[in-house]
Order: sequence, then structure tokens, then C-alpha cells
Amino acid sequence: MKLTLVLLALVGCVAAFSVPTSTKVKIADAEFLKKQQFFFEILYRVEDPLMFEEWIKMGQKLVVDKAQYKEYDFYMEKFYESYKLGALLPKGEFFGALVKTHYKQAYGLFNFFYYAKDWATFVNNVAWARIHVNEGMFVYALTLAVIHKPELEGFILPQIYEIFPQYFFNSKFVYDAEKFDYDVWSKLIMYEKEYKDILYKDVSEFSDNFYFYTKDWKTWQWWKMMGLGEHWYVEDKFFLRENVAQYNKDPKYTQIMNGLYKFYMPVDYTRDIDFFNAESKLSYFTEDLGWNAYWYYLNMDYAFFLDGKQFGLDKDRRGEWWIYNVQQILARYYQERLANGFGEIPEYFWYKQVEYGYDPQLIYYNGIGYSYRKNYFEYQTYGKFDMLYQIQNFFDRINNVIETGYYKTADGVVIDFRKPEAIQFIGNYLQGNVDTYDKYFFNYYYVLSHMYFADVDYFDFEVFPNVFLNFETMLRDPFFYSFYKKFTDVFYKFKFYLAPYTKNDLTYEGFKFTDVAVSKLETYFDFVDFDVTNLLNDKMTFVDGKFVWDKTLLARQARLNHKPFNFEFNIVSDKVQKGVVRVFLGPKFDEYGRVIPLKYNSQNFVQIDSFVYPFVAGQNTIKRSSKEFTWTAEDRITYTELYKYVMLASEGTYDFPLDLSEPHNAFPDRLVLPRGSEEGMPMQFYFFVSPYTENYEQFSNFDYTYQSGVGSGTRFVDSKPFGYPFDRSAEEYSYFVPNAFFKDVKIYYVDQFAKYFEKKYDNYGTFDYSIVY
Repeated sequence: MKLTLVLLALVGCVAAFSVPTSTKVKIADAEFLKKQQFFFEILYRVEDPLMFEEWIKMGQKLVVDKAQYKEYDFYMEKFYESYKLGALLPKGEFFGALVKTHYKQAYGLFNFFYYAKDWATFVNNVAWARIHVNEGMFVYALTLAVIHKPELEGFILPQIYEIFPQYFFNSKFVYDAEKFDYDVWSKLIMYEKEYKDILYKDVSEFSDNFYFYTKDWKTWQWWKMMGLGEHWYVEDKFFLRENVAQYNKDPKYTQIMNGLYKFYMPVDYTRDIDFFNAESKLSYFTEDLGWNAYWYYLNMDYAFFLDGKQFGLDKDRRGEWWIYNVQQILARYYQERLANGFGEIPEYFWYKQVEYGYDPQLIYYNGIGYSYRKNYFEYQTYGKFDMLYQIQNFFDRINNVIETGYYKTADGVVIDFRKPEAIQFIGNYLQGNVDTYDKYFFNYYYVLSHMYFADVDYFDFEVFPNVFLNFETMLRDPFFYSFYKKFTDVFYKFKFYLAPYTKNDLTYEGFKFTDVAVSKLETYFDFVDFDVTNLLNDKMTFVDGKFVWDKTLLARQARLNHKPFNFEFNIVSDKVQKGVVRVFLGPKFDEYGRVIPLKYNSQNFVQIDSFVYPFVAGQNTIKRSSKEFTWTAEDRITYTELYKYVMLASEGTYDFPLDLSEPHNAFPDRLVLPRGSEEGMPMQFYFFVSPYTENYEQFSNFDYTYQSGVGSGTRFVDSKPFGYPFDRSAEEYSYFVPNAFFKDVKIYYVDQFAKYFEKKYDNYGTFDYSIVY
């Protein structure tokens, strides 16, 4: 089976993780496996009462002895005081990471986990919190602790969409999953089979036209074209994902799957009917699980309330990295809009209507549905003008500071905003993190803005679910991209005052591109099974005190993917030297077919790869596959499979490698390319090579086989600005240099579902497994 050596995702970053294939993989020992088992079991069906006796016994009391902590701070004291007074967010209530009253309690709980001196204290606190603390707050704090606590490096948590499927799938699917009963299902299938056998036989005797054509549903409701319904089916083959073949070849994988009952149900994306608008055509992209999970984990790695010096986040240039990711997310979204015939991301104006409404069709695990927005909605109808004025004032302040060119903090420090490195201050400010350059004035507006758009007041505690209050749900809403354009507007304004690169600045005499060959670029929709077993309400089975994981529920969804593609670089070097190769993908034309000048188009390029290469003197031919992109990951191994591997290893019959799972913060490989079109969507690559001149070795201070390196300072391939050389206003002439290369390409969309409209599907009523091979 594949043992992934890729460690983390960096969307369009300047990082490259060229992990040597000879790296020796570490094998988990018995102690590690027991701890890993604890994490998987403590998160199992997290909204239900804890059923594991071993962990229940440990979770009777919160450890409040200050001697058991490296530090016992103000937030911990306030959290414990709130608990004693019954003032914690109740279990079952909606938790919003961007609700002020919620995140402060979550911060206190996180510190109880983070500052624990030993495993015994940590596990007691986690088990206690699992029993007594709000479910959303518990998962948020635990995820932060596993990412940032040094002693927990290498441990794996299920993906956020496996812990809380409710954040990612529509309410109809969630209801059906929670009502699933194996005994009832078995009887239903038996009767249904008899009914269908008669129905198909009778119909086929009288007519050849019993095949039901459903062209209007196409990708989103693919199951209707196969003659399936929206209910549960037994999966007797394998979990569907792009890298499934690598797992099926492993005999141990077959062993862990023995005795496991697998059930899948087709699931749709959101298609607004009551508030119909054209934006719903993009729901396959904005609601993609990997797309939303990436943003979630970025904001967990660099949580806005974590101190940069204490957690090492300032070493990673946290502010610059965060705002650069925002810019890249908007650029990637714009590319997908072009592929669907849309144009620029709509602007948001404070006192004008938001044209496109959105109904997320989500339901929280307490049964309350998420709030929606009608078409042509006016946010000022919320009132709360004092909050709105504060948010506007924050944008006005930073714009004034940039125009002035400097800022003098409350303690007298003068910051020059005409220097490129000042982007770190801009990024910290826009994220609203605790490293903001003037904490007396600027470190609250980010949370406040999300509260305003979710109709939450300053001190509201019990709030209605809203996608804007959690990182894992906000990218679903098209309004996210409109509002976040205000962030990138500030970003571009700062860049505007920096001198553009000249041709001389971008010319590196030692390198010259002679050609770059690119293989055909093809996209399509394939199928994936997401593990939603945490929605299961079936009884749990224990044998000799051990949990028997004998059932798993899967959400089967069609999603965008691309076929692997390859580059062949031909670069001449004048000497033996190391160089950094960067690869960018951008649009060629706007929605009207007009060429976009580079001066404006540079904002639309997404960096899809970067790597260090040891050049020899003379001609260098470098072959590189999209599978080698080191900031992306393929489909992750599921919660069910990971648990079974851990239990198999605990029995001593399997060596559990510490890099078994794909990284938590990797960008989905399948979303590297926009959908394209059947006739070919014109795009362009920009390739750029520069000398590698860093005085540090990448990954030099962490073990890159199983650690992500957040806060290490050596995650990135070099110290150049993120997005270099597109990190400043672009003068087109300057970018045509010998060490750079533009390449026009086309992206072709292949309609996998066309065959259903051309001829009768012979196995109508069953899933078409031929489409996944």
C-alpha cells in the first residue's frame, strides 16, 4: 500500500517537499498505538455519549492542580470558573469558532490540553471534556492541541468532515444516515429486490423504452442516470477514491476489511430552488470537502489567537502566508468561474444588496438548520450599525496607513509600509491575529466582521448556526469570495506602492529556458466515498471489552478531478548550481474572450508547484508529473480504515507506519486544474527559475516523514515573498526573461456521463463500477 511521504499542503506556495524515496519510515510502537487508539475512540460519534469504559473512568474530573501544568494562565482560570458556575456553552448548542464568547472558552480548554505536563494529565482532561464540554468546542480545542502540542507530533485525527459530516452534507442525507438501522435495511432491500425484479420484467415485455433519461440532473444527481435512488446500498467491493488500487493490492488491507459491512448512499450538492440563482452552478466546487477542509486546517495551523512567538508561527511568516492563501483561493475560484462562463467575483458594497442568496441546506447535530440568505439581501437590515461602523473603520484605518506609508504604534515604534517585509504586518492585521502590530486597536475586527454577517451580537452566547461562523463551512457561500475581495484589495494596495520588478530584477543570467512540454490536460468527474460513520445511530458492539467496528456508512459523491499530467523542462545552466523552479497556472482570456493583460492577470495566477533542482552545467531535462506536486495530496485513508489498521497493529500482526495517512493540511490534488470545457479552455503556464541561495536546509529542524513543521521556520523552500515573482504589480515586458517561459495550453473537460445518453445502460438499477476504473 502507498506510504505517503508528502507532508503538507501549501496552496500556491513557494514550498517544495522533495522527500527522498530512500527515507526510512518510522514504525509505531505499542505505546504510540495505544495513544492513537485513544484519539480515534474519543472522537467516535462525538455528539453521542461516550461509550468506551476505559476512557469514561479517566474522564471523571478535570485536573486543576497547577503543578500538573507547564503554565496555568488566565484563560484556564476563566474556563474552570465558568464550568463551576454552569456558564460553559451547553452540550448540543451550536459552536462557532468566530463567536467571541465561544472562542474564548475554547482557548481555555485548549490550554488545559496544551500545557498538560504528561500524558496522564492530558488524557484525563480530554476524556473529561468529551463527557462534559460542548461537542464542537471539544473537537476544536483537541484538533488545535494535536497540531500544536510538541508531544503529539505524528498522531492522526480523522478529517473534520469525518468527525462532523453535518458541516459538509445536506440535511436530507444527514437525516437518512442518522435513521439508518441495519435490521430494517436488510428487510427493506429484500422486499425492494422482489419488487424491482417484477417491475423491470413486466415493463421490458411491453416496451423497450423503460430506461429513464435524466439529462437535466447530470453530475449532481448521477444516481438517477444509473437507476438508483437516494437510499442506502450495500457496498460489497471497495471504498471509492482515486488511489484505491494502491490499497487493494495490500493483503493487510483485505484483512482489515473482512467482516466489515459497508453501506453507501448517493449525495447531492446544494442546488437552490427556492432562491434560485446562477451561482449554484458552482456548488460542486464551493462545497467540495477538500476545498473547505483546506481552509479549515490553514486556520487551525495558524489560529488567530495563538501567539506567534510562543508557537513559532512568526517563523513561518504567518500573516503573509495567511493573506497569500486568501489571494490564491480567490484566484482559484475565479478560474473555476471562467470555466463555467462567469466573470469577475462580484464586489460587495456595504450598503447595497447582495444579489445572490444562499441556502446551505445544512443542519446542525442538535437538529437546528443553518440560516440562509435570500436573493438581493441587504445586511443592514440586521441593524447593528455600531458593529458595521467598526468593521468599516478597520478597513479605513489600514487603507489610510498604507497611503501614509508608515504607522506609529501606541508604544512609539514606527513601521515603514514602503518596505516589502511590511506585508507581514498587513497579513497579521487582516487576519486579526494576536501578532497585530498595534494590539490596542486592531486585533478584533476579523471576528467582529464574521459575527456581523451571521447576525450575532457582541455578547451573544447561544446563536443560530451560520456558515460564516466556522472555517469549515464558510467557503460554501459565494458571499465569502465577495467579502474577502476586500482583504485582497488591501493586499494589492500595499503591493501597488512597492516598485514593480524590472526586467533586470527578474533576469538570472545563469539559467535559460529552451522549451517546456506539457502533456494533455483533461478533467472529469469521478466518484468518492466519504466516511460518515460518525452519523451512525446503531448500537455499538463490544467483545471482551474491545470495540468491534463492523459497520461503516459512506457518502458517495461525484467530484471534480483531473487525469495525471506531465511537464518536461529543458533548461540550460551555465554552471553546477541549485535552482528553484516555480510553476504558475493562469487564465488567458476573460469571460468575453478578451486577452487579460498581465498587469491585471497576475492576480489570477495560482502557483501549483515549486521545487529545488540540482542543475548541471549545460542542458538539463527535467521530467515532472503532477503526482509529484509536493503541496498536494490524493484522497485520504478513511477513519474506519485507520482505526482498523491501528487495532491490527496492536495485535502485533501489522507494522503501523507513522506516515500512513495523507497530511491534514494538504491541498486536494484533484483541484489543481479548473474544470475546463469540452472544446478546450485556453489557459497559460508561467515557469520561472531562480538560484537557490538560502543559508538554511529545508526540513532541517523537524522530521518531515510524519510532522508538518508548522512553526518550524523551515517549511518553505526559500525566503522569497510568497507568489514571487507575481508578488508585485506586474509590468508585462519585465516577465519575458530568459529564465522564464510562458506556455499556452487548453484544459479539456471529458463528460464521463455522456454514455448514459447515447445508449441504454445494461445494468440499470446498479452502480456502474466501470466508470471508476
